[in-house]
Amino acid sequence: MENLQKQVKALKIYSGMLTLLVLVLIVTAFRQTASINEHFKHITAERIDIVDANGQIRMAISNHDRQHPGTIGGKELPKRDRPAGMIFFNDDGDECGGLVYDGNKKSAGMTYSVDQYQNDQIMQIQYSQDKDTDGLKRSYGLKLWDKYDNFPSAKVVAYVDSLKQLNNAAAYAAGIKKLQQPGVLTAERLFVGKNTKGEVGLFLRDDKGRPRLRIYINQQNQPVIETLNDKGQVVASK
Repeated sequence: MENLQKQVKALKIYSGMLTLLVLVLIVTAFRQTASINEHFKHITAERIDIVDANGQIRMAISNHDRQHPGTIGGKELPKRDRPAGMIFFNDDGDECGGLVYDGNKKSAGMTYSVDQYQNDQIMQIQYSQDKDTDGLKRSYGLKLWDKYDNFPSAKVVAYVDSLKQLNNAAAYAAGIKKLQQPGVLTAERLFVGKNTKGEVGLFLRDDKGRPRLRIYINQQNQPVIETLNDKGQVVASK
């Protein structure tokens, strides 16, 4: 009889602990659900990362100091100076465009960029202005580029890293100059908008980035059509 009473007492203790555990699990689950569906009227943050369920980043919303440096080939780039705004990332986790902006008494700008897959921007809607000794220079409009697949962004990063490892300033400068040659990495092909000269119109370039056709209204409100050769010389104008 005494053993039976001990067993009943043990069962009561076990039942009580089990009930307490179930209650804890229910409360925890309720809190997790509440946090997932919680409504915020105002959030103050220096940076917010939007991620997939697996933690892969899809968008970074940030101020200037904490802005994401970008990712190429699944590798995050070193910290660099970037304006505040939003940076977008594709399914591979690579940067694929963004909206950035800044502005002060000396300069201001806002840019929406669309990147080519595994490469840099191929389209931008942009506004920029700079103030110097010559006065205020302002431009805004749509720009298009060609980005060449023989030098995707990951290859450019590896190439620049290899130049740095040479520890030779002259070799580094020569290597960077090679990248900057027309048609190696990129070529601007089109600008539609207002340039820093105050001309409003359509400006077209060839696949080496050389100006070939300009159709615009000049500062005197006169319509101009110019055809240029591959040396940038005007060969026809009306």
